[in-house]
Amino acid sequence: MKTNNRYLLFIALVSALGGFLFGYDWVVIGGAKPFYEQFFGISSLPAMQGWAMSSALVGCIVGVMIAGSLSDRLGRRPMLAVAALLFIASAVGTGYCDNFTPFIFYRILGGLGIGIASNLSPMYIAEISPAQSRGRFVSLNQLTIVLGILAAQITNLLISDSVTPGEDIAASWNGQMGWRVMFWAEAIPATAFLLLCFVIPESPRWLISKSRNEQGERVLAKIVGSEKAKAETAEIRKSLLSDKGGSRGVGTEILKRSNIALLAIGIVLAVFQQWCGINVIFNYAQEVFSAAGFGVSDVLFNIVITGVTNVLFTFVAIALVDRLGRRMLLIFGSAGLAVIYGALGGAFYMGLTGFVPVVLVMAAIAIYAMTLSAVMWVVISEIFPTRIRAAAMAISTFALWSACFLLTYTFPILNTELGTHGTFWLYGLICLLGLLFILRYVRETKGLSLEEIERKFKENQ
Repeated sequence: MKTNNRYLLFIALVSALGGFLFGYDWVVIGGAKPFYEQFFGISSLPAMQGWAMSSALVGCIVGVMIAGSLSDRLGRRPMLAVAALLFIASAVGTGYCDNFTPFIFYRILGGLGIGIASNLSPMYIAEISPAQSRGRFVSLNQLTIVLGILAAQITNLLISDSVTPGEDIAASWNGQMGWRVMFWAEAIPATAFLLLCFVIPESPRWLISKSRNEQGERVLAKIVGSEKAKAETAEIRKSLLSDKGGSRGVGTEILKRSNIALLAIGIVLAVFQQWCGINVIFNYAQEVFSAAGFGVSDVLFNIVITGVTNVLFTFVAIALVDRLGRRMLLIFGSAGLAVIYGALGGAFYMGLTGFVPVVLVMAAIAIYAMTLSAVMWVVISEIFPTRIRAAAMAISTFALWSACFLLTYTFPILNTELGTHGTFWLYGLICLLGLLFILRYVRETKGLSLEEIERKFKENQ
């Protein structure tokens, strides 16, 4: 029997809804910002503005910290359902708030959902997918993330675009209700995600790791057929036994020399995906496009264009990740961004405005979307042994969100001290260092089962 790609696609898309909600929840607050700040009376309080924008990161970090251990204990599917519940509570609660403190509470709840989903969705997809198509299916999670970002950007644009120049925002429909609708809209896909979590199966590798071999084999049989399922079940059991960690805890197992080396690769790639600098274009679009000579009225439209570019080139990543391989795409992405950042910094240094910097920004987003953005999630979801996968991914994702916080926090400082041109040159240097790391330490994993990848990395220790 051939792989049941329809069933596999359905399971992967359901899990990837966590990515869609991650993307929407992360970006929607930017469009709501001018309105809720007026409503809560914090438009002249920078500390409160920053807390409103960054409070979800607190939830993200906590969500990542608990996702690994709880998913090892309870299973991948129940924790995906928990993430869906958190997204629903955050969407509904944030929109109903009339006071700032509960608003922050519900934003942190949403961050918890982001932290759990960003950790578990790609891992679950990796654990159900056959070796030959795992890259494409895991990349679906990144596609849904950027679709969620685009959905939030479009929602923000449509509502924000209805503001009349000179209108009293605090007294307007947008100031009273519009920002609430931005958050409430998330409850629709979040409810669908929750319901569908009860339809998809548990991860077969998690089931087998808990000695529920027959259940795990049944799940695999629905995906790859009964004959291949028997072989895969035997290989997974053999891999678990070869870890020699049957009586040892995950904490002890992860401290083995071979696993520490893999964890270091996962952490560096996760941090590099953030410190390559592309997210400052999304987080600080107004500053970037203002430096390129655009007025405030054009910024929201330009943000949507960046979102469209992000989505289109994520499709390119899905098409190429199992053909060209992970390593080649990571090399191309880090080298390409280094070159573009050099040119973009030069454009800002020479005072070029309009078409040239915008094209370079779009090129940077395109290269990032088809390489580092999607491929990093594929690599860290497949390089860790089954026994420590949840914990190792949690640590790597924790590193990613910590790096995201540092990137977001430091850009205004770097932009002031180095100028926009100097900041992008610095990101270009980081991309060159990332390229050297990939060339030295990252090995190709395309076409290999998770168990074969584990053996390959052990042999090269």
